[in-house]
Amino acid sequence: MKVKALKAAFPHTLPICIGFLFLGMSYGFLMKSKGFSFVYPMLMSLFIFAGSMEFVTVNLLLSAFHPLYAFFLALMVNARHLFYGISMLEKYKNTGWKKIYLIYGMCDESFSINCTIQPPPDVDKGWFLFFVTLLNQIYWVSGATLGALLGYVIHFDTTGIEFVMTALFLVMFLNQWEETKEHRPALTGVACSLISLLVFGAKNFILPAMALIVLCLSLKKPQTTKGVDHL
Repeated sequence: MKVKALKAAFPHTLPICIGFLFLGMSYGFLMKSKGFSFVYPMLMSLFIFAGSMEFVTVNLLLSAFHPLYAFFLALMVNARHLFYGISMLEKYKNTGWKKIYLIYGMCDESFSINCTIQPPPDVDKGWFLFFVTLLNQIYWVSGATLGALLGYVIHFDTTGIEFVMTALFLVMFLNQWEETKEHRPALTGVACSLISLLVFGAKNFILPAMALIVLCLSLKKPQTTKGVDHL
């Protein structure tokens, strides 16, 4: 039963494997370039397992200790998982002890697969969901660890490597822009970020920008709902 579920889950995770290995390696290189042992990216990718937050954590570890700021930053960066979790309540039903790991290990990529792909009729749903989540985490941990280890033997100018996460979000932004005709949420995010950057400065604008974005989108929600009801 477990082997059959693993074989069914593996092909769906292969595209994630390629992306996670390369992105994870860049994260490992970044950690090594900042003077951290390979143990740091290995354990952080294992226990935090939130790519964007792990990149942000690099600067948190190198700056003054502000636990409250780190808490709210992590909450805002990963707030989307609250909505992921709600939508997966029904999907994770009757999965037994695996449910604990499924909740812990849910990332964007695992969510997209587990939410849309139905396992074959002869494959146990719980084990299928489990192996999708586990394989994706293995890819990320392996990439981060390998990148840090290669940093010991491969030496090159790592200036700008921290921009990899910014580049990833920029590509996602452009992709979303092209796929939808409704650009107001995207423009709202850009405007709120620019205003917060000008008011609070480059080092302190992230939390205010995210809070402002949430506020603006929340205020727009009733208007959107009213329009839908009218249609």
